[in-house]
Amino acid sequence: MPDRFNKAMVVVAHPDDPEFFCGGTIARWVREGIEVAYLICTRGDKGSNDPTMTSERLAAIREQEQRAAGRVLGVHQIQFLDYRDGELEPSLRLRGEIVREIRRFRPDVVITTDPTTRFARGIYPNHADHRVVGDVTLDALFPAAGTRLYYPEHLAEGLAPHQVSEAYLTVTNEPDLWVDTTDLIDLKIAALACHASQIGDMAALERRMRENVDPRAPSPDGRPRYAEGFRRIIIRR
Repeated sequence: MPDRFNKAMVVVAHPDDPEFFCGGTIARWVREGIEVAYLICTRGDKGSNDPTMTSERLAAIREQEQRAAGRVLGVHQIQFLDYRDGELEPSLRLRGEIVREIRRFRPDVVITTDPTTRFARGIYPNHADHRVVGDVTLDALFPAAGTRLYYPEHLAEGLAPHQVSEAYLTVTNEPDLWVDTTDLIDLKIAALACHASQIGDMAALERRMRENVDPRAPSPDGRPRYAEGFRRIIIRR
């Protein structure tokens, strides 16, 4: 990662993606004084099989849950785009909206999802929205966000070009950078618990998370070690 950075943005598809994918890293960065913002590209309006639930009500519930989870981790800047869950496409419109938020917040580092992950861990189908968000975000980071003639209408909004230094790709099968989150596991689980509409059995999820120890890390003190892996992409030196 850069020797020193002050601001990071998490660009993902759905409410709860930040906490599931990289909640420990987010908590660590906030603890270290790094300002973190979220950009959530859909409303999460399809994640329910409750026959009494409507898309409109679910979107409102999930926004509340996401803001509560962000507060647990210390994130208070959370922006939602108004796309429908499961319907993201790699459009110039979506790229422009991501560029706008990058130019507004001006992060040094961006976390997004690895668009090359068709099967997470080589087993589970990766959600199409995750692939689209990662692909479009990387196009937004280079060359669009840092180049003046891309989206010149942003200049009229007072948003100058901005060049991000690095991207960290989560949901990746090719991690080359690991963040130790051992001291943050309780906080990550507490943040995930805010997403009650998406978690049928919180106790079972917590057990799975606590069993998912970092196999690379020795544990001389007998404590399990936890880490979150990313694929690091250099945008600018």
